[in-house]
Amino acid sequence: MDVVVLALSFVLILAGAELFTNGIEWFGHRLQLAEGAVGSVLAAVGTALPETMIPIVAIIGSGGGAHANEIGIGAILGAPFMLSTLAMFVTALAVLSVAHGRDLGDTMLLEPAVIFHDIRWFFVGYAIAIGAAFLPADLVWPRWAVAALLIVLYALYVREHFGAERAGGGSDDLRPLRLRRLDAPSRPAGVPPRLRIITLQVAAALALIVGGALVFVGAVEHLATGLGVSAAILALIVAPIATELPEKLNSVIWVRQSKDTLAMGNITGAMVFQSMIPTVVALVFAPAAWSASGSAPIVFASVAIAFASSLTIFVPMRVRGILRGRWLLVGGAYYIAFLGLIVLGVGTGTPTPP
Repeated sequence: MDVVVLALSFVLILAGAELFTNGIEWFGHRLQLAEGAVGSVLAAVGTALPETMIPIVAIIGSGGGAHANEIGIGAILGAPFMLSTLAMFVTALAVLSVAHGRDLGDTMLLEPAVIFHDIRWFFVGYAIAIGAAFLPADLVWPRWAVAALLIVLYALYVREHFGAERAGGGSDDLRPLRLRRLDAPSRPAGVPPRLRIITLQVAAALALIVGGALVFVGAVEHLATGLGVSAAILALIVAPIATELPEKLNSVIWVRQSKDTLAMGNITGAMVFQSMIPTVVALVFAPAAWSASGSAPIVFASVAIAFASSLTIFVPMRVRGILRGRWLLVGGAYYIAFLGLIVLGVGTGTPTPP
């Protein structure tokens, strides 16, 4: 039964991702935003909702018990890790699958400066958030100060994207809006759909994505319990795999449409969002739990791997001015290496991550 539920939830997420990519492109077009802003901000925030809900529900909704806090923090740390490893690997497979039909092969058709802009903000925000975990556990107010700083930094990041790229416009290579039939029947052909119809499609897509992800996570949790997998590993590994599906699927869809700036920006923008906003939830509502002293070393191994994978992929892009799909495959290697650490930790009795 769990397998059937997983399959149905995957279909919901896939349908939502297809509706979302179509709707968010039209939304950005009507706001005259360039692809970088659409992918890195609008799409990234929208598809980050499922994985953001897990720590909010765990830390705030459940009353903030010790076990719930551990699950929430594990999910927070798991999101950037998954995006910088497994999501990169899936995108690499998508690029390589269409490379034979492109003049430049697996060289991605994107603006490297836009993507590196995201990575730079990710490193700054995540380093500050993780640095707060090394403060003495009984110091609460400095963690609140870090939370306020992260909110300000994310606001500046969004302003840079919207301000710097507004003049650039958006892509005119748009497929018809999926819900265009709901627009006024008398609307002349060639006239863009009304913003209210576009917004309705985006909202419906987000409902499918969030609903499908929650069902997926619930089924995975039930299946993991039956298999005897610990909740700690589930929080850091299994749940983020399910909730990161929207980013992965959106990126695959955009790669197949040769819209690589949207595809990569969707992932790198989500990395920035996940490094700043969900961490604020932990810093404000579970400050004592956001502490390196109370966590197993393997938790922060996920942070180190997220940084290492990003450096391995994007430093060559910065140096050479291009990004090849094959370079993203390294994310899969880092992911497997971390799974090895998990297995080694469980096998040797080392405490598993929260």
